[in-house]
Amino acid sequence: MVAAATFAPPQEAPRPPEPNTRVPAGVARHAPSVFPDRIVASPVQDAATGFAVAWRTDASVAAPVLEIVLAGDSPDMGVPRQVRAATTALRTENGIGHHHRAEVDGLQADTLYAWRVQGGGTWSPWHHTRTPASPGTPLTLLYFGDTQNKNTSLTTRVVREAMRHAPDARLALFAGDLVSGGDGEDDNEWGEWFEAGESLPTSMLVAPAAGNHEYFEEFEDTPQERRVLGAHWPRTFALPGNGAEGAAATTYWFDAQDVRVVVLDGTSALDLGTARAQAAWLDRVLAGNTRRWSIVVVHQPMFSPRQDRDNELLRRHVLPVLERRRVDLVLQGHDHVYGRRGGRVPGQPTPQFVVSVAGAKQYRLSPQARLTMAPVAEDTQLFQVLRVDGDRLRYEARTATGRLYDAFELERAPDGGRRLRELEEERIPQRDCERAATLKGRADRCWE
Repeated sequence: MVAAATFAPPQEAPRPPEPNTRVPAGVARHAPSVFPDRIVASPVQDAATGFAVAWRTDASVAAPVLEIVLAGDSPDMGVPRQVRAATTALRTENGIGHHHRAEVDGLQADTLYAWRVQGGGTWSPWHHTRTPASPGTPLTLLYFGDTQNKNTSLTTRVVREAMRHAPDARLALFAGDLVSGGDGEDDNEWGEWFEAGESLPTSMLVAPAAGNHEYFEEFEDTPQERRVLGAHWPRTFALPGNGAEGAAATTYWFDAQDVRVVVLDGTSALDLGTARAQAAWLDRVLAGNTRRWSIVVVHQPMFSPRQDRDNELLRRHVLPVLERRRVDLVLQGHDHVYGRRGGRVPGQPTPQFVVSVAGAKQYRLSPQARLTMAPVAEDTQLFQVLRVDGDRLRYEARTATGRLYDAFELERAPDGGRRLRELEEERIPQRDCERAATLKGRADRCWE
């Protein structure tokens, strides 16, 4: 009889830090080619009626087409409609790439479409994307905090687990800092973000917020130093373009079923003087909301759970709008921990402010966060599943292994108010960082 094998973790020994990407020096792993890559679909203002697609090829391809047709069971799906793309060039450490954007309109709600994009003498595979349904139909969406570091290595597993738990998701929200940047490997990092996403960016609509790491410092260490949006952002995503004055490339809104989603740019608000303009724009967008629920996505938190961070300009200009308009969820990133709390009005269930992290970089909670937020977590990769069904919105935060960490339900009352119900069954205990320092010796972080 053979004894069952048991797994015993090895003794802790000194380990070198893992590099930010898997690409060895001198290897052009993510160079553009005639084959279309970095393909991502994003919502238009009315997501039920269309979507926009961005993709990349090498410089030999200009103004390619997207083909779209009703998905069918036969390999012969009929003659597809063609949509011509606009093309812009981008030079990176991987050479010159051409980035393409095509917007598809006139689609039917709650309909499965097959579509593909053109390369140089070749095509992408056919992808399937189902448009959001009309209001009154249940909607499932995903929310991810910062991915940022070691995307292929460690974000991949989070995305896979999220899609396993929510195979019916039609929308994915990313709260900024998708990549780290600033290390001469910006293009490799974007390549790894798409690699980690696998089929997600083509099987559902992706709505990202820009984080501070999507910017770079121009004229660094000089009196002229300023934040500038990185060249990848406006080429990588085909976003609605209905944003705030002064931040049009990084702010936008759209409707999907019973939800209005508004995406802000916290970096522009804090560092480029657009906080007041974004707040006024947000107020107008929320005032015109005809959907039952509202979600705002912004990278920097209104209430920071990390020590020595304070986004006072956001609280001064944006927070009053969020509270006055009774936004349901404010989904945030930036601080690389988990924390949830209500607003400044005692007993008012909305907004619920959430900070989460999907990627490898992990910080430590401040003492204030431990007093004012619940639940909280350190040293934990998470994803969130949101299910909207009529007058109920259910929220779940799950760890990279799928364990339930946080859950609650908002119920819409007949008078338009909200009731909050905590769902504590099956939640795992609070997770705290047990390391004294990172592998690089930083005691202010848990992992990097």
